[in-house]
Amino acid sequence: MNLEEFTAKHGVAQSLEKGQHVFYQGDSSNCLYFVKSGLLKAYYLSDDGKETIKSFIQCNNVIGSISAVTANTHCTFNLIALAPSELIRFNFNDLQHCIAQSHTLAQNVIAMLLNHSMKKEQREFEFLMLPAEERYTRFKEKEPELVNKLTQNDIAKYLGITPVALSRIKHRSTGV
Repeated sequence: MNLEEFTAKHGVAQSLEKGQHVFYQGDSSNCLYFVKSGLLKAYYLSDDGKETIKSFIQCNNVIGSISAVTANTHCTFNLIALAPSELIRFNFNDLQHCIAQSHTLAQNVIAMLLNHSMKKEQREFEFLMLPAEERYTRFKEKEPELVNKLTQNDIAKYLGITPVALSRIKHRSTGV
């Protein structure tokens, strides 16, 4: 059994409208979500209402609060649809059970986790080591389709800067 077969057998289709949350920070959850289509935003909300964007999730990716599903704690972030989206929701315990039964599924999940870890390591490096202008340049190079789909406000929050600072960076890079 591979991941596609697993989600077909154990998953439940879920349609989201733009602006609809999958879950909120503080919720309990034992599910992960495979994104069939659409665009999602994972973000943190501080006690004073400040939003920080963790990631954008596009089709053929899996998302969920690993803390919530593995340690039985609460979701540490919010997950919202930025566009109409089609997801397949599946229970983490079902996945664990099936992994024990299927070498192929275990390999699929390991590959997915390694890919996710590499992305997180790269994001951490960029966030901690590079100036904002270089982070924006890399974002444009790696995710050109997202640059046109996202608001300037969301791009700025993802980069850890203000929308005004992003506007200045864009102005300098175009030479206008």
